[in-house]
Amino acid sequence: MGQRDRILAQVFGFDGFKIACGFETQTGVVVNVQSPPSSLRGCTLVLTVTRRWVARCAGCGRACGKVHTRLAPRRWADLPWGGHAVVIEYAPVRVRCAHCDSTAVEMIAWAEPKQRQTRRLQQHIAVQALSMPTSHVAALNALDWSTVQRCTDAAIDRWLTTRQKPQLSHVGVDEKYLGRRAKGRVDKFITIVSDLKTGEPVWIGNGRREETLAQWLSSLSAQDKSALRVFAMDMHEPFANAVRADAALSHVAISHDPFHIIKRVGQAVDEVRRMVLFRAGPELRAIGSGKRWLFLRGAERLTDEQHDALADVLKGNRKLLLAYTVKEQMRDALRATDAHDMNTQLTAVLRRIARRDNVPMRKLHDSLHNHREAILALAEHRPPTGRIEALNNNWETLVRRGRGYRNLQRVLNYLRFMTINPVRNADGIRHFLALAA
Repeated sequence: MGQRDRILAQVFGFDGFKIACGFETQTGVVVNVQSPPSSLRGCTLVLTVTRRWVARCAGCGRACGKVHTRLAPRRWADLPWGGHAVVIEYAPVRVRCAHCDSTAVEMIAWAEPKQRQTRRLQQHIAVQALSMPTSHVAALNALDWSTVQRCTDAAIDRWLTTRQKPQLSHVGVDEKYLGRRAKGRVDKFITIVSDLKTGEPVWIGNGRREETLAQWLSSLSAQDKSALRVFAMDMHEPFANAVRADAALSHVAISHDPFHIIKRVGQAVDEVRRMVLFRAGPELRAIGSGKRWLFLRGAERLTDEQHDALADVLKGNRKLLLAYTVKEQMRDALRATDAHDMNTQLTAVLRRIARRDNVPMRKLHDSLHNHREAILALAEHRPPTGRIEALNNNWETLVRRGRGYRNLQRVLNYLRFMTINPVRNADGIRHFLALAA
């Protein structure tokens, strides 16, 4: 090769090929290379590639000297250069492989089979799609929406194959309401299973029934189930029933998310507040009007003025005072450092709300009593349940940016990519782009 061809081959980045270049207009008209640079603006740079080395079978990767069929030239979109869109033109061959006894199309060094974009372009598109809507990425690269999603899928799949699968021991289970996105769907909810140690999603299924979680549990091997230690979930009973129904998970502890425990306590407190103020006189009703947020906020987060305003409401009714103090007692119980301390404080809470004449507190008593074992498991295992709610935030961010997704497997891969975030720094981006080699 001459010096010019050698430089082009080095820029191309793949050994064993000879490169020739030319320019075309958007309508496909060939432009004279000797034209002034200004006349080439907006033209596409066409790299015509000729193979110099023996072709390789795409099935087994072995070198094949025999050619079965010579195919017509094909084109692949590549990264732009110098303001020019770049395409690679190459006429592949169908090889006759003696090792795997096939006549597959030869291995393409710069692209995956049946793809019309190079791997390095797909990796860059995936980086862009992490922080831009699909429509913006499509417009920036002059591609269709479906092409952008297909490129991103391929890039993330390559990244997933390089990751070592972590051993799952602490599992988070939560449901997600689809809202307006549930239109036309049978299930209005989906169930998300996550790894609490890394925060990444593991599985997504339709619905929030016992059968939904059992479907994922049935896909686990006996070794995977023996490695599980704790399931963290909200107080939705079907999830716990699915775990208890599996005999191979009899050693696994079930722990409830403190966020949902306090949420249920707050609902009972709010019900007491509404019940009392509905029957109260005009004086107490005037004082308690618009104070709902004071009852639900933690006492340590209130200012002195807010404490005084809350005290004015509480001193007017003993039921309100009981409900608020029970909420604060429950918050302290969930912060207990050991199981014995938590059990003592939880027993005290249950004793205070055991009276049958206070209906909201009685319902709360029955609920906490039924879930007592799962609440006490918090003190022993302390699973990082905040990552479950963080995953919900990533879900909303992803769906808003992508304008919605119909493929749950695609959402799972994108969520995993967002959670692990392998492109958070310069080294991470460099390693991710290197997957195209």
